[in-house]
Amino acid sequence: MGVLWERQPATAAKHQLYKRYLDAWWPIFLQSSRPDGRLWQRVTYLDAFAGPGRYLGGEEGSPVFVLGRLLGHDRRAAMGLSRERVRLLFLEKDDERHEYLCAELERCFGLLDALPIWPEVHHAEAGIAADSLLAKSGAWGYPILAIFDSWGNVNVPLSLIRKIGHNPSSEVIVTFAPNWFSRRHELEPEQLNVVFGGRQYWEPADRELRPDERWRVWLATYRDALRRAGFRFQLQFEIMPRTGQPLYLVYGTNHPKGVQVMKDAMWDVDGNDGLGFRDPRTRGAPIIGQMSLFGGGNDPELAELVKQRLESGPVTLEALGRWLLEETARWRVKDARHAVQLLQQDGLVSVNPPGKLTKAGVIRLR
Repeated sequence: MGVLWERQPATAAKHQLYKRYLDAWWPIFLQSSRPDGRLWQRVTYLDAFAGPGRYLGGEEGSPVFVLGRLLGHDRRAAMGLSRERVRLLFLEKDDERHEYLCAELERCFGLLDALPIWPEVHHAEAGIAADSLLAKSGAWGYPILAIFDSWGNVNVPLSLIRKIGHNPSSEVIVTFAPNWFSRRHELEPEQLNVVFGGRQYWEPADRELRPDERWRVWLATYRDALRRAGFRFQLQFEIMPRTGQPLYLVYGTNHPKGVQVMKDAMWDVDGNDGLGFRDPRTRGAPIIGQMSLFGGGNDPELAELVKQRLESGPVTLEALGRWLLEETARWRVKDARHAVQLLQQDGLVSVNPPGKLTKAGVIRLR
């Protein structure tokens, strides 16, 4: 692969999601108060595999659109941007890509030292240098959004993920390309130990023999690693572009608000140019956007997930809504009522007490 490469459809889909999510993330942390009522003194964004900032077709890479959308944000005046308060760290280990990225950012935004925020471009290996660079920039102790977005191997130590998980109001996004699952055998066991936290955590996934199930098992294994790293909420989902291969993403946060914002971002872009999201636990559900599914009055994925939950026992509508928000890839609290109504129409569930569906109503499989 050269300095620049062709942007894959899954990358374009992922970038749509990032743009919507960051548009909401910045004002949440720059305008909202800490638990003690004070504003956060610093907020840090980490792009650990930044790339050259541009693709062969001229499309913007993540460092360019992240910086550009922040500087042009429609709520910029209220966010209190300053070089002391807002840090963006871009890491790229390849010599030529690092050099290209530095030149591209200055071409787009002028001298970086003159900007009202503090972007830093580092020639560094993310798995080795991210911790110390975050410390050097004064990020620890304040909110961090860390994106580990490598197209090939995911080699980020779980110790770093754990440190972010225990840092105040911090989040991570980790992506897996399809080739990671097919090339797993090329990775040394010691490298997997570092990423997953020990052989006992990843070895069961390595015993999965069915090729069509390996990605699901490994993705669930990494989601569990985020849980062990201290993230209260973890989402795993498959990004399905209109053409080309999918991309797999795991997101960790400690706040229900973060989960809600991520899902709102998914719904905001879902259906655009054939883009869709899928929960890895569903098999055989049509891979199409939620908007079109609801427009058709039926959703196989939503129904299947709710049935999976009900197989473990009855649940109230209120608890079902929380489960959809916190445990599924894209569904929200308000979707619980719609799901129960769909299953009722098919005679698959009963509700007690019968009649009007309330938050306290208990749903069970027939």
